[in-house]
Amino acid sequence: MANLERNNKILLDLVRQPDNNECADCGAPDPDWASYTLGIFVCLNCSGMHRNLPAVSKVKSIRLDHWDDSLVQFMRETGNSAAKAVYEKCVPAFFYRPQEKDCVVLKDQWIRAKYERREFTGENNYIQQTYTSDLFESTLWKKGKDNKQFLKRIFSLSKKDFTLRYFIKEDSKTPKAVISMKDLNAVFQPEKIGNAHGLQISYVQDERTRNLFVYHEDGKVIVSLFNALRATRLLYLRKINPTLHDNDLIPHITGTCLKEGYMEKTGPTQREPFKKRWFTLCSMNRKLLYFKSPLDATELGAVFIGTESHSYSVSEYSGRSTRGGRWHCGITLQTPGRQFVFMCEQEQEQIEWLEAFRKVISQPMTPEDYANEANLRRGK
Repeated sequence: MANLERNNKILLDLVRQPDNNECADCGAPDPDWASYTLGIFVCLNCSGMHRNLPAVSKVKSIRLDHWDDSLVQFMRETGNSAAKAVYEKCVPAFFYRPQEKDCVVLKDQWIRAKYERREFTGENNYIQQTYTSDLFESTLWKKGKDNKQFLKRIFSLSKKDFTLRYFIKEDSKTPKAVISMKDLNAVFQPEKIGNAHGLQISYVQDERTRNLFVYHEDGKVIVSLFNALRATRLLYLRKINPTLHDNDLIPHITGTCLKEGYMEKTGPTQREPFKKRWFTLCSMNRKLLYFKSPLDATELGAVFIGTESHSYSVSEYSGRSTRGGRWHCGITLQTPGRQFVFMCEQEQEQIEWLEAFRKVISQPMTPEDYANEANLRRGK
């Protein structure tokens, strides 16, 4: 009993040390579990994924399970920092490192890539073969533009001309679409798409944002495509920004939505009836997009969000929705050309939208942002 208490105390002291005090795989604070074969401390969620890799990782609770002296000594000698020096030695700049709130497939494949496939130890050329080859091809299930049915489509990613093409049939010579890396974004949306491996690919076509909703049964395939897209995007960004360092470009490879959800909106005179719309706010392009429903292929409209110094602001709306609206938690978005009024169903939604808008408004604009703002104004 004395040994048990002593070993658990040693483990609790170890997990409080820098690097060990965050999950080795997703960065979650205060991990309660450890892989005693890899020598790392992990959170509860990641420990469950390690259990799926019994050949390379075995886990125990650092508080509840019995630890032999030899295992505790191994944890002392290893730890998160030493393990990362081995298993994350050669992670490419473009590769997405999942965080605590990311979806399961991203974290699961990150863990498998590190410990099962040993992609980043430098002992094989897996990265070159998978993510950075000139051509990446895969057959995915894609949602139809005007219906809910998913159909098989062939996707081809080319680094030579920085494009993603997709074809209706294997023997098709003409692609259904040719998508430039210029405005491409990719983000996992399992809940929205209704599949654990659901990926949303967005791009600009005829000055409107177009969405593709795809998935693959194999998590490895869809995450490999995601990282191959990121590799191609980084190459493109390097080409058009030759003076910038990777650290400046990496945040712009792909971006998650700051906030998504339904709000009601009225028209430009604010006398039109309120209509329920699905909104998406992304900090990467500073655009608020709205759709009729979450899985629409094409936006109904877009609002550019600039900075306060350029006459953009957001505040609570003090009036009430009376023109056909059912919701009463209002937001006023002021732009140089127009005042927008939105209504949220709940006060918490209003608070979250206000916070998201303010975050975008507080960010300095880039030369590309100014070009996007001008393009949107011309489009109107």
